[in-house]
Amino acid sequence: MTDNNTLLVIALVWPEPASTAAGVRMMQLLDVFQKQEYSITIASAASKSEFSFDFDSLGYKMKAIKMNDNSFDVFVKELNPNVVLFDRFLTEEQFGWRVAENCPDAIRILDTEDLHSLRHVREQCFKKGIVFTIDTWLKDDKTKREIASIYRCDLSLIISSFEWELLTNVIKISKSLFLLLPFMVDEITQETSWKAFEERNDFIFIGGGKHAPNIDAIKLMKTTIWPLLHAKLPEAKLNIYGAYLPQQILEMHNPKEGFFVKGRAEDADQVMKAAKVCLAPLRFGAGIKGKLLSAMQNGTPSVTTTIGAEGMHGILEWNGSIENDHTAFVEAAVELYTELQTWKMAQEQGKNLINSLYSKTNLGYILEQKLEHLQKELTMHRRQNFIGSLLQHHTMSATKFMGKWIEEKNRDV
Repeated sequence: MTDNNTLLVIALVWPEPASTAAGVRMMQLLDVFQKQEYSITIASAASKSEFSFDFDSLGYKMKAIKMNDNSFDVFVKELNPNVVLFDRFLTEEQFGWRVAENCPDAIRILDTEDLHSLRHVREQCFKKGIVFTIDTWLKDDKTKREIASIYRCDLSLIISSFEWELLTNVIKISKSLFLLLPFMVDEITQETSWKAFEERNDFIFIGGGKHAPNIDAIKLMKTTIWPLLHAKLPEAKLNIYGAYLPQQILEMHNPKEGFFVKGRAEDADQVMKAAKVCLAPLRFGAGIKGKLLSAMQNGTPSVTTTIGAEGMHGILEWNGSIENDHTAFVEAAVELYTELQTWKMAQEQGKNLINSLYSKTNLGYILEQKLEHLQKELTMHRRQNFIGSLLQHHTMSATKFMGKWIEEKNRDV
C-alpha cells in the first residue's frame, strides 16, 4: 500500500466488541486496515454507551457526526479518505451521497454485517405466522433500499454464503461488486488450550437483548426446550448470557428449574469455554451467528437450527447438530452432553470449520488484494457498474435535496 492511506468508517452505532457480534466484526476489519498502515477514523451519529469501545487506545481517531448537516461535508473533505467503509446500508443511505460528492475518488465499501432486509422480512413473516419466501423478500421496500445501496458502493462485504447466493444467483448482481468475507479469526492449532469433556458442565446460550431472534430463542427454551431437556438431565443447568437483556427475560431466572439468566458476560470466551454444549434454537434472522462461531473457537459443540447454521458451514459437517424439530433438538443436545465420542467428533468438526472457512490470515489477504485491485482499476470498475452510477445520480439528487431541506428546517427551529 502507498503511504498516507486513510480509512473513514461511518458506524451505525459505536462498536461494542464485548457485547455484540457486529462489534467483533468491525474490530476484525479494522485490524486488516491497521496492518496495512492506514490512518483510521471512526465516525458515528449515534450516542456512545458505557460498553462502546475506546478506539483512542488503539491510536484511531473518533469523530461525532450529525445527520442532515453540512458539517459532515466540511469534515469529510478535510479528511479526504482513500477508503470509506459504511457500517450497514443505513449509513450509506444517510452519508453516501455526501461522500460521493466531496470525495469522489474514495473507494466506497459497504459492510452489510448481514442482509438487514432478509432479517427484517423473516422476522415479519415469523410474527405473522406465514412462511418466508424469497418472493416475499424481493417485494419488500427494505430489500429494494438495501440492494440500491449495494449498487451505489464499489464493493460490498458479504458474510454469509447463503446471502452471497441470493445476491448473485437470484438478483444476479455482478460478482465484481462483492467479496464473500465471513468473520476472520485465528486458526486453531495444537497449542490451542481447551477444557476437556470431563472438565465442562452445563448448557449455554449467549446473545444480546437488542436482537429479536435472541429474545425469541430464550423464550422458546424457557417454555418448550428446557423443560424437556431438564427432565432428561436434571443435574444440568442452562446459563443465559447477554448484554441488554429486557426485564421479561431477566424475570425468567429460576434456579429451581436450572434456568439461570446471568446477563452480560465479562468474558464471553471464558463462559463459552467452560460450557459443555451451546444451544441456539434460532427461528429467524440472517448472516453469521457470532455465538456459534464463538462456540467453535472455544471447542464447544452446538445444537442449532437451519436458520442458525445458514451460510456458516458450506459442504462441511456442523460442529454438533442442526435440528428444527423441538424433540429432535432436545435428543441431539442430550447425546452431545452425555456421549464423549459424539462430543469430541463435533468439537473436531468445529476446528475444521474455523480453519477452512474463517482463517484470519487467508481472509485478510483476500481483502487486501481486492482493495489493491480497486485502487488500480476504480475508474473502469465504476464504468462497468452502470446501474450503480444510475442509482448514484438519482439518489444523490433526491437524498441531497431532502437532506438540505431538513438542514434548513432544523436551522429554523
